[in-house]
Amino acid sequence: MQNHVGLLIVDVQAGFVAAGTDHIPGIVENLQQNYRHVAASRFVNHDNSPHRRFLNWNRFLPDTAEIELAFTPASNAFVFDKPHYSAVSYDLLRWVHLNGISEVHVCGIDTEICVLTSATALFEVSIKPVVLAWACASGGGGEEGHAAGLIALKRLIGRANVWADSSGKRFFDG
Repeated sequence: MQNHVGLLIVDVQAGFVAAGTDHIPGIVENLQQNYRHVAASRFVNHDNSPHRRFLNWNRFLPDTAEIELAFTPASNAFVFDKPHYSAVSYDLLRWVHLNGISEVHVCGIDTEICVLTSATALFEVSIKPVVLAWACASGGGGEEGHAAGLIALKRLIGRANVWADSSGKRFFDG
């Protein structure tokens, strides 16, 4: 276990698990065992959210089965709700600070949206993000969305911070 490295599991929720993402809950459930510090976000689409107002997207409403995590979080996991694409919030940053975390490994659903915005937001507040590509997937964008997210992440957070497999091999190294 790495003391100053945390794991952020982004939006691995019942409503996001479908063909193309159905392998992710098992991966993240097992992955948690490698980290002392684990956080997991749940997207909740509140009444006046931009998703409802601007996109007319009315899924993931409070108190529905869609918002429930699709895996069993570690007993000490910090589970929190988020109303936006990015999981980076005051609460998450407080968790990072209180636990002395300097690097956050990010995984979850959807690579090109919530994983990308979360990793980028960590980068922008000077916390090193590492995206675990093998533990990410895209439901709405499929393989194309996943690949697009990885390409964008390479440019946003650096190619060395996008890992292809659990060995730590960088995704964009030959």
